[in-house]
Amino acid sequence: MLKLNKKGSLIVISGPSGAGKDTVVNKLKEINDNIWVSISCTSRLPRGSEIDGKDYFFLTKEQFEEKINNNEFLEYAVYNDNYYGTPLYKINEKLNEGIDVILVIEVQGALYVKQHVKDAIFIFIMPPSMEELKNRLVNRKTESKDKILNRFKTAYNEINEITKYNYVVVNDEIEKASNKVNSIIMSEKCRVDRIEDVYVSNKEEMIHELLMDKKFDNE
Repeated sequence: MLKLNKKGSLIVISGPSGAGKDTVVNKLKEINDNIWVSISCTSRLPRGSEIDGKDYFFLTKEQFEEKINNNEFLEYAVYNDNYYGTPLYKINEKLNEGIDVILVIEVQGALYVKQHVKDAIFIFIMPPSMEELKNRLVNRKTESKDKILNRFKTAYNEINEITKYNYVVVNDEIEKASNKVNSIIMSEKCRVDRIEDVYVSNKEEMIHELLMDKKFDNE
């Protein structure tokens, strides 16, 4: 099992293409300054105004496969004939600093993370309706009809995996959806089992500090 220090929370966000995952996360960054969004790698070509190193790290298929062989990914998956993966670089560093790390990844990769990382938080972003999803995909005007049809079929398969997530948020309004995601993150920090881990792990250290504290010597 992968060993990740959970001083910060690892939050995995998935949803069909066109559900607005990235838009929700970008809005979330405006209301929560303790999150860091991991930038995924992909072997697909940039879309529209996407920028390398900001939206994705765009790699060739050969470069991606080299990183796979070097175990440089937390997870990776093939989606619509392209590789997508989460680089391990910086994730542990941010978690150790107490910063919450968000992964916006495909369902296949999310399920892999669920098997290997304890206590990660899984949130599924849903479109308001499949009709609205279809409209969003068509209005992008960046892909052929066949690719849009393939994404639409994939969306149905992904939604069938929704029960494997902890939470679902319907993205009908960006601000409302991002506030719900932020509330989930805050609520998770108050869970008894998460708090208990902190207190139990620090118990021996605290007892030792009390025994060594000189101000109790005359009492």
